[in-house]
Amino acid sequence: MNHEDYCDALASEVDRFADGYATADRTSQVPSCPDWSVEELARHLGSVHRWATLLVARRAPARIPRVLADDVIDEVWIREGGAELVEVLRAADPDESMWAWGADQHVRFWSRRQLHETFVHRLDLELATRAPSPIEPGIAFDAIDEFLANMASDADISLRARDGRSEEFLRFHSNDPEGQWSVRLGEGGYEFLDSYVDPDVELSGASSDLVSVVLRRCDLSAVPVVVRGDRSLLEHWLSRTAFL
Repeated sequence: MNHEDYCDALASEVDRFADGYATADRTSQVPSCPDWSVEELARHLGSVHRWATLLVARRAPARIPRVLADDVIDEVWIREGGAELVEVLRAADPDESMWAWGADQHVRFWSRRQLHETFVHRLDLELATRAPSPIEPGIAFDAIDEFLANMASDADISLRARDGRSEEFLRFHSNDPEGQWSVRLGEGGYEFLDSYVDPDVELSGASSDLVSVVLRRCDLSAVPVVVRGDRSLLEHWLSRTAFL
C-alpha cells in the first residue's frame, strides 16, 4: 500500500466507525478497552484525528501536545474530523519530513498510522456493539506489519516484550496474504530477524484472524489460528505488548 491507498482506506474506516457509532449505545463498555465506554472510545479517536491533522498541516518538527476534545461526540463530529484529516493528508507530500513517534519521520507515517488507529478502534466499537463486519486481508496484513515495526521503535513496549526472557524467537505467519515476521527477544528489547530462523513459537493463520490476536482484540481461542511450539512464550509476548 502507498500513501494514497492509506488515505482511501482511512476514509472508508472513518465512515464505518461513524456508521456503527450512530446506532450504538454510547454508555456500553468496550471489552478490548475496559476503561472506556463507547462514547469515550469515540472521543479518543476523534481527538487523535484532530491532533494528527494539526501535526500534518504544520509539518510539525516536534511533538505537539494532544488535548482530549470536549465537543458533543456524535457521528457528525467523527465524520468531520476524519474528513479533514484525510483532506490534509491527501494534500501533503508523503515524503516530506516531520515529527512522528515511530521510526519513519515523514508525512507518510501518519497516513498509515491513522488508517490503523481508525481500523483497530472500529474493531473495538464492533466488539462493544456485538456487530462484527469483515476485515479486509490486505488491511489486516499491513496492520500487523505496522504494529510490529512501530513497537520496535517504542523502547518501553519493546523492553516490556522481553521482560525477563532473552534469546528467544517468535514467528507470526500469515497465509492470506502470504507473509511472515520473525522477532528475537534480546537485551535491548526485540528486533526483526530473517525469516529462515527456526522459531521457539509460531502463530499462524489468516491475516484477518492474526490481527485480532496480535493487537489483542480477541483471545487465542476465539479465532482459528495455530500455535506451534512454546505457547507460554507467545502468551508472554501478548500479555506485554498491549497498545491502545
